[in-house]
Amino acid sequence: MASLFDLPFEDDDAADLMAGDGGAAVSGKPTEPREAKPEPDMAPSMSAVRAPRPSPVRRVLTVSELTVRLRDTLESQFGELWVEGELSNCKNANAGHLYFTLKDGSAQIRGFMFRSAVRYLKFRPADGLRVVARGKISVYEPRGEYQLVCEHLEPHGLGALQLAYDQLRKRLEAEGLFETARKRPLPALPRKIGVVTSLEGAAIRDIIKVLRRRHASVQILVRPARVQGEGAALDLARAIKAIGRVPGVEVLIVGRGGGSIEDLWAFNEEIVARAIAMSPVPVVSAVGHETDYTIADFVADLRAPTPSAAAEMVVAAKDEFSARIDRLRQRLHGAAGVRLDRWHRRLNALEGRPAIAGFPGRIAMRARHASELSYALLRLARDRVMLRDRQVRDLSRQLGTYDLGRRLQEIRTRLVGADGHLAREIAGRHHRADSALRESASRLEALSPLAVLARGYAVCWNADRTRVIRETSQTEVGEEVRVTLGKGELRCEVRDRTASPKDTN
Repeated sequence: MASLFDLPFEDDDAADLMAGDGGAAVSGKPTEPREAKPEPDMAPSMSAVRAPRPSPVRRVLTVSELTVRLRDTLESQFGELWVEGELSNCKNANAGHLYFTLKDGSAQIRGFMFRSAVRYLKFRPADGLRVVARGKISVYEPRGEYQLVCEHLEPHGLGALQLAYDQLRKRLEAEGLFETARKRPLPALPRKIGVVTSLEGAAIRDIIKVLRRRHASVQILVRPARVQGEGAALDLARAIKAIGRVPGVEVLIVGRGGGSIEDLWAFNEEIVARAIAMSPVPVVSAVGHETDYTIADFVADLRAPTPSAAAEMVVAAKDEFSARIDRLRQRLHGAAGVRLDRWHRRLNALEGRPAIAGFPGRIAMRARHASELSYALLRLARDRVMLRDRQVRDLSRQLGTYDLGRRLQEIRTRLVGADGHLAREIAGRHHRADSALRESASRLEALSPLAVLARGYAVCWNADRTRVIRETSQTEVGEEVRVTLGKGELRCEVRDRTASPKDTN
């Protein structure tokens, strides 16, 4: 079985290869010395001659065996140790392992760190950073190099958490996540508020208490999440993402109570900062006390010193907001009333004009006429469709009783004859309809009042053409009348009246 310290230093592919079968190729057992075999007798006459003294046996080791012995010696001689130096040649492999060189002013040593240990680092190793490493000395057999298999790494002279905080803050600030331009304003009076925090802390009770006091009808949606410990950052990011997808949520409060930097560290993780930045609704960060600042505070749209203050910022006092609404409603009603009165006066003035007095009646008559025409057209179309439908059904039944293959020619002949007959019938009907129309027009022309006027008769009207004058008693001397002729109209003044003998009797 391959040892964990047999992994390569620089090549990831070699690391995968060694993890599979690299250690099995080395047995680690020294080669047994060969025993000297006696040489056979060359001749009977030489049996009395004394045999030569055998040479000392050489103990020959392979390179692999020597490397394994050196590795075992180093690992047994040097147990777990701490080494201080400066990082250089830092490289993160695709598999997640970390390769680096640890050096000082006069020496250097290669270093290697497994992915399982890298994931627990609170800062990002970089070239030029002075660190203290804890690990064991081992030998990488394929190259014959000794290296430090690191199990823990921490910055020298500066806490790992503080270094990680400074690194992440500079990186996110360079990306523009702290820019004021991307901060979104909070809604004036949200109807649904999301809260991401722990159900076991005092922060959730303070938030709910303030929200209920200032806005009792608000909907509060709480998404529980761990706020400290291992896995808390991932849980917070998932909660922020989940509550942002809930329909109707207008603002989100993310926070917890106070604590040490270790307790608040989940809010300094990059995954939480990016979840806040990608939230579709404004986010208020309320982490710790007033003196506590986290990465989440810089990324959020608004920072609150405490969870209670966050609740006060999110909702304004309902009474103040209601009073403002009442004032605005009164102003709106007053402005609308003034404008409505002005439009009423304008409408009344327009209705008093002679040209518009009879306009609604004419519109109503036109609408009635259009409605009658529409109904007649619809009825005619429906009758035509029903007639065609009956014809289609009759033809379908007739076609069903015949073999179309044998009677195709007959049907074609009948169709041609029917088409000619239909054309002749249409032409005849058109001619008859045209004759009837001309005859009706002639009759109408004979009965038309205009034709009577054309024969020399006239129609006498009053001055405003609202009444036909049939008797002399309907006029007064000096009154103006209008006389309609066959062509044109006369405006006349009555100078004298003569009653007919019939009226005198």
